[in-house]
Amino acid sequence: QVQLIESGGGLVQAGGSLRLSCTASGRSFESFGSNGLGWFRQASGKEREFVAAIGGTWSGGVTKYADFVKGRFTVSRDNAKEIMYLQMNSVNPDDTGVYYCAASEQFEGAVQRVWQFNYWGQGTQVTVVS
Repeated sequence: QVQLIESGGGLVQAGGSLRLSCTASGRSFESFGSNGLGWFRQASGKEREFVAAIGGTWSGGVTKYADFVKGRFTVSRDNAKEIMYLQMNSVNPDDTGVYYCAASEQFEGAVQRVWQFNYWGQGTQVTVVS
């Protein structure tokens, strides 16, 4: 019903910056601003892990971050454009992986567990070189 598409991944030098985008496609969300959104990443040989999340208007756009990105990454959203962003600053090689965006149809807050999300993008590769 609803599809999400990530973009903005690529090769970046350690210490540099990158901005990922997540856009809705196909059938539009009934109310994009009422959906909790999140970013996850999966490094080679590892399980998918939570990166950041942002709540809808009801939550006041509350955000949550994994400890390993706090202070470096910033999640934001533009509800009118149905886009979520992940601004990645001061990246390091450990940030390398496939980044996925996700949306929840049941939770409006900044939830952070895989089961709480219903829609997922295909992922975009981020590679950080030293």
